[in-house]
Amino acid sequence: MQLQQLRYFLAVAETRHFTRAAEAAHVAQPSLSQQIRALERELGAELFHRTRGNIALTDAGDALLPLARRILADTETARLAVQETVQLRRGRVRLGAPPSLCTSLVPDVLRVFRDRYPGVALVVREGGSRDLVGWLAAGELDLALTITRPSGEQEPALAVTELLHEELVLVAAGRPVRRKVRVTELKGRPLVMFREGYDVREATLAACRAAGFEPEFAVEGGEMDAVLGFVRAGIGPAVVPGMVAARSGLAVTAFAGPGLGRTIAVAHGHEVPLTRAAEALRDTLLAHLRDAARDGELPPGTRLLLP
Repeated sequence: MQLQQLRYFLAVAETRHFTRAAEAAHVAQPSLSQQIRALERELGAELFHRTRGNIALTDAGDALLPLARRILADTETARLAVQETVQLRRGRVRLGAPPSLCTSLVPDVLRVFRDRYPGVALVVREGGSRDLVGWLAAGELDLALTITRPSGEQEPALAVTELLHEELVLVAAGRPVRRKVRVTELKGRPLVMFREGYDVREATLAACRAAGFEPEFAVEGGEMDAVLGFVRAGIGPAVVPGMVAARSGLAVTAFAGPGLGRTIAVAHGHEVPLTRAAEALRDTLLAHLRDAARDGELPPGTRLLLP
């Protein structure tokens, strides 16, 4: 049974005339009649009583008529739904990102994307880079903003595009007492520290150990908002990403020498093609970063890696 046959059947049923039905369907009358006959053979029943000047539905035709209308209506609905998705009037994007980027970069990008594609649903999932990579591999995310490994080693199952190199800085309550601080000056100075799983925690620990000491913690185990709140309360300073520090309202001090930093990338599954909506979000992200770099809106120490 073909959709075209159902359309011809419906045209005859509504006009009760083969010639007028052919004209309405923009097809030659013999072709329409042949298709109706083929449909009747497939169904094993005549659909019309054919008498000169009088075309009427048989009982089989009466039974098929509402079903044919429903099938053709559902087909049109499916066509429109696919067109809307392709044209980005509908759809869904699942984005993963570390909490530090969810409080800095992600809100601006999602605002621009939402303005352009209000019909596309956005789902955001926060997690550490290791969690994000696992969710991508499992097909639970379409895109993820991740922190690349210092070794430069990439997950073979992922397509990764490096976006930014971001400095880590020291934030504290009050005013900064100097322009820059050395990592060695953190020795003996209790820090507010993130929970395990944060790449900023791992980078801070690695830098302190490379400088020959184990850092002390005033309090540890917090998420991004909690860490900034503890710093504002005067419990101690914290090492945070530059983009977060720029919005924190806290005193910001950069690190001297090679300093501390991280590389931010966008990743998706290598074997799974991006949906139109996910591709549009990725393009929005890249355009936003290029515009911010061109207009001088990236925080100090943040460098664009895109060509």
